[in-house]
Amino acid sequence: MNFVKRLSGKNFFVFNLVLLGILFGFVLALSCTKGGNRAQAQENPSVVIPQDALSAAENLQTAFRAISDKVLPSVVELKTVSVRRQQVPNFNGIPWEFFFGDPNNGEGREREFRSQGLGSGIIVRKANGGNSKTFTYYVLTNNHVVGDANEISIALNDGTEYPAELIGKDERKDLAMVSFQCSDDLPLAVLGDSDTVMVGDWAIAIGNPLGFMSSMTMGIVSAVGRTGGPAGNINDFIQTDTSINQGNSGGALVNIRGEVIGINTWIASSSGGGSVGLGFAIPINNAKRSIDEFIDNGEISYGWLGVSLTDPDRDTLQGLNLSGKRGALVSQMFLGSPAEKGGIQPGDFITALNGKEVRGMNQLTLMVGDLKPGERVSFSLIRDGVQRNIDVRIETRSNEVAAENSKLWPGVYVIPITDAIRQSLKLDSKIEGLYVGQVISRSPAAVVGVTRQDIITAINGERVRDIASFYRIMREKAGREIWFDVQRGDSTLETPKYKR
Repeated sequence: MNFVKRLSGKNFFVFNLVLLGILFGFVLALSCTKGGNRAQAQENPSVVIPQDALSAAENLQTAFRAISDKVLPSVVELKTVSVRRQQVPNFNGIPWEFFFGDPNNGEGREREFRSQGLGSGIIVRKANGGNSKTFTYYVLTNNHVVGDANEISIALNDGTEYPAELIGKDERKDLAMVSFQCSDDLPLAVLGDSDTVMVGDWAIAIGNPLGFMSSMTMGIVSAVGRTGGPAGNINDFIQTDTSINQGNSGGALVNIRGEVIGINTWIASSSGGGSVGLGFAIPINNAKRSIDEFIDNGEISYGWLGVSLTDPDRDTLQGLNLSGKRGALVSQMFLGSPAEKGGIQPGDFITALNGKEVRGMNQLTLMVGDLKPGERVSFSLIRDGVQRNIDVRIETRSNEVAAENSKLWPGVYVIPITDAIRQSLKLDSKIEGLYVGQVISRSPAAVVGVTRQDIITAINGERVRDIASFYRIMREKAGREIWFDVQRGDSTLETPKYKR
């Protein structure tokens, strides 16, 4: 108010003249500066971008634009709502609502809790809908995206939303499928061949990170065949430095041709969940058979061999004369399983399946899981230093059978005694045998009383000197019954006999 008053009447007119003068001077100075810059640019031309380099960059830019146009319409946003009902608690007989509203309701009332989720998905199939004017579209995503959702909806690239229905889900591969109906003719994602992906290839992630729809990020393939990740997941992941964040799960990882090579699934991060360039995608070849199974059966079926596998450490490999070899060790076998019927035994080191190299436990688990029940396959393995091939007829995996520990033979994981183990247990240098790292509950070894940190010194009365002799004796001496001699502390014990 005071400032306005001071600038009234004559003073206000003078002020305007001064202000116009200042503005005119500023514009004139700016004009001179720009003119000077132009003159300087003419006198000292900047470095010219080489035309061939510029053309290459523009061609690459054109490729990325084309990828965006090709893939974005087939990647959707998934929105989920999970409803949970919980009993209303009370405090010393006073209902919760007395403190937080609606005090007239009595105790014992249930409240409804709704939690929302967000992810991505890929349109992979189309079928005629309920009438000639609609189509049914099938969307592939992650199991952890849909979770236990009670409500699912999808949003297209243009923001249009449709209610969706869960078709099926699978925890082991972290895959799920939903469907929705739409009258528009939508494009399907083009699925590539993830077996041809190599380190250094372009990798483009398309999805909805943190709710920012239809986002596209670019990087390279950092590694292939990565294992680990979420517990229980059996995939061998593609690793990429492409920026992937929460909400990208279930979205597409595509190559420079716009073909889907993976399903973005998880990230490794030390920053509380933010992208640090360690993203992982399920190879699309791991999911191709699952697409048809979800649509036809609502679930994924797995082939079953009936063994428990390990990736042996260096000492175990050396003890089995397998140093430098790649494969997976059969540490346990299910009694009555396809493996036992075919002739596979504990201690066998599997190196190939149908001629394809086995690099480790997780890869072999995935390979066997993708086999069709009833299919007859050939395993290449090493037993007692001898290479051999064994044919096995695969059966259907049952979660109940796979969890039946009483049929795991022998039910004990052993490793060679190292200097560190000998020092830790204060073992006499003369004691030979195998260190018990784990005993499977309800298995034969557990039933007869073998415990963790025991030293197995004999099987069925024959001395166990190293891990090679452990598995040899298991095959030759423990056909229908088994018992162990163990060193436990300062005591030597013989377990009861276990008969199959």
